[in-house]
Amino acid sequence: MIYFDNSASTLVKPKEVQQMVNLAMNKFSANPGRSGHRQSLLTGSEVENVRQNLADFFCFSNPERVIFTQNCSDALNLAILGSAKQNGHVICTENEHNSSLRPLQYLKEKGIINYTIVSQSEKKGITKNDIEKNILPNTYLIICNHISNVNGDKAEIEEIGKLCQSKNILFLVDGAQSAGHEEINMEKFKIDMLAIAPHKGFYSLQGLGVLLLSEKANISPIRFGGTGTNSLELNQPSILPERFEVGTLPTPAILGLGGGLIFVKNNYKEIREKLEDLTTFLHYELSKLPIKIYTHPDNANGVLSFNIPSLHSNEVCSILNEKWGICTRGGYHCAPKKHQSLNTLETGTVRVSFSYFNSINEVQKLLGAVKNILKSSKI
Repeated sequence: MIYFDNSASTLVKPKEVQQMVNLAMNKFSANPGRSGHRQSLLTGSEVENVRQNLADFFCFSNPERVIFTQNCSDALNLAILGSAKQNGHVICTENEHNSSLRPLQYLKEKGIINYTIVSQSEKKGITKNDIEKNILPNTYLIICNHISNVNGDKAEIEEIGKLCQSKNILFLVDGAQSAGHEEINMEKFKIDMLAIAPHKGFYSLQGLGVLLLSEKANISPIRFGGTGTNSLELNQPSILPERFEVGTLPTPAILGLGGGLIFVKNNYKEIREKLEDLTTFLHYELSKLPIKIYTHPDNANGVLSFNIPSLHSNEVCSILNEKWGICTRGGYHCAPKKHQSLNTLETGTVRVSFSYFNSINEVQKLLGAVKNILKSSKI
């Protein structure tokens, strides 16, 4: 079996992640922050170490403002719903995932906000100019997908972040497809809220997301319940991170993320180069074939989408899976506006997404399978 669906979730987990998950299961299974006994305190200390390491990784000075969520979608919902302003205006991009689009649509239908979806003028991704010309007097939030999960288009988040700072507008970055192999310096890029998916670029477990909040991001909670603090009060506590972390934390996933951080930091250059090499090689070889490629050749970010003429993307993926044992993803990738811009609303796209653990040999097998499908289809 060859696994090329890493944009959905990584399959192979490095030993650092496996070791930390096993440690969590065998040594740190107490409820962190809920009791005063030794085991709870030890587990809580391990969780706080991961929180600090996340802050360090993203050049962020406030570890108490590193919030653990249910997943990246939950982190984006917290950022968008928690920052909503009555009669406000939000800008997002055509590259956004439904995790951003749907909460925005919910707020719009409730009569709370309006929002503008920005199209990219450059083939490689969203630019500062694309954003700037859509700013209104009541714009309070700009949301930007860093790297498209559909075709790897990359936004100019550093330039957009500086624009947001100059206009005193909150800047939310969806780093689900970039965190772990792209530079994201929250201080340098002027990012106010960063959402990440640990089970992707950090090779950790599913069931955990992270939202990093700058001091400027004064948001409200969207979930309420037990936090282990101020238990006699009916109001949600104001102290962070407890204000946003309701219920028992997923300690195995958090400690697994800690292992993933170690793996990524120790192999960052190699991970980046591997993704570039695999994406570039696949793009170059596919470009020789009579197929449609939707990924710009300069965007070697580990994500590539294509279609075979006369075949639906789901049909191609089914053949790859059943006949060749190759796992890819077809369909719409939860990003409807991106497919509208790519003119793929009828077919979706075949998406190939890499991790550090993929190889050139696996890509060559995929190319052989695509050529076989083309031959069978007489294209």
